[in-house]
Amino acid sequence: MNASSLLPVAVIGAGPVGLAAAAHLIERGETPVIFEAGAAVGASMLDWAHVRMFSPWEFTVDTASRRLLERHGWQMPPIDGLPTGRDMVERYLQPLAMLPEILPHLHLNARVTAVSRRHIDKMKDGGRDSAPFVLHVVYASGEEALIEARAVIDASGTWQQPNPMGANGLPAVGEKRCADKIAYGIPDILGSAQARYANKRVMVVGSGHSALNVLLELAQLAQSARDTTILWVMRRDNLRTVYGGGEEDALPARGQLGTRMKAAVEAGIVRIIAPFRVREVAAGESGLAVSGEAGDGLDTVQVDEIIVATGARPELDMLRELRLDLDPSLESTRLLAPMIDPNIHSCGTVRPHGEAELRQPEKDFYIVGMKSYGRAPTFLLATGYEQVRSVVAALVGDWEAARDVQLNLPETGVCSTDLVDGGACCATPIAQPALVSLDSITFSGVVSLRD
Repeated sequence: MNASSLLPVAVIGAGPVGLAAAAHLIERGETPVIFEAGAAVGASMLDWAHVRMFSPWEFTVDTASRRLLERHGWQMPPIDGLPTGRDMVERYLQPLAMLPEILPHLHLNARVTAVSRRHIDKMKDGGRDSAPFVLHVVYASGEEALIEARAVIDASGTWQQPNPMGANGLPAVGEKRCADKIAYGIPDILGSAQARYANKRVMVVGSGHSALNVLLELAQLAQSARDTTILWVMRRDNLRTVYGGGEEDALPARGQLGTRMKAAVEAGIVRIIAPFRVREVAAGESGLAVSGEAGDGLDTVQVDEIIVATGARPELDMLRELRLDLDPSLESTRLLAPMIDPNIHSCGTVRPHGEAELRQPEKDFYIVGMKSYGRAPTFLLATGYEQVRSVVAALVGDWEAARDVQLNLPETGVCSTDLVDGGACCATPIAQPALVSLDSITFSGVVSLRD
């Protein structure tokens, strides 16, 4: 037995997939060391704590985590209930993190800024596979540490790396200068952010379920704050999948989202501008002037606030000293890319996968969870749990279990993340919605949502 085999397995990120990795390691007799950049487990989920997931509890709790919790008297919530982000953290992740098997190994406010090998940089070959990993960790106090591990599981997600507003994958001109008037993801419009958006001209950029959640909360706000104007900007010029499956959706909560969105558009509460590709945003006396390509020309729209819901991307700079083989477009592992490409697949057509598809040239290093999909929005939370089960089995040498990858889900899949990224996951074609010409937009009054 070499010295490296006595080291812990480092887990980056204490969200649901990271903590599931820790639970599987513990179940296999391994010692995890878990680093979470936030102040609490599930810190990214708390950013959208008010949002209800499409997936019921049955598919949002990991099996090893559940076994560990139930040994300490924890009771599974009703399996058909739909948790919010806050429910997931308070009723599942926090109790899991407080267990004596996990708590001593959990480090909060601890950001991993780089990963390498001891005494070996990216260029060196000799002894690479047997050298322990070294993680550079920066704590909220400003202290730094170099932590060694025999393997590394990166479950740090993508939520903290939102895509910019610019249509070319780059920030729009002026986007950073106007950051105080731009929010990303799903702000708590009916809660802590209500005053920010009430009676304002609000532009929402994006076409996935995150955007739909934002737009419907704005529509609800507009019932009491009647001078609220809601503009829905999309880059795409094919809007046939924008509302999803509606009543035909296998997940009722997701189908209702599209049905309610369609009603809000038809009632005139939400006004669609598409295609519109943002190029520049500038602050002026009358608010923000958003300029972009609209059809064959350029146009400008005046708004007060912008919410960008265009998905997220992985943070890879922390891994630059490791040898990775990533797909050039999706930034997932190369083997996984054709299985998850959103140009071909929805979440319901991604087949089960595990250690073999996640394996990197850097031995015993794995990217799992949402980050494993790179920029693809088709990730399933249950898929992340199966990923870490397979990876941990491989790390302890149980190759039969590592290869036996299964995912028991409804035929169409259960998307736990399509509400928090830019994809139109599992959508089915619908009739083309009416578009709003820039010339016809007015900014006064709203129409009550139809029953």
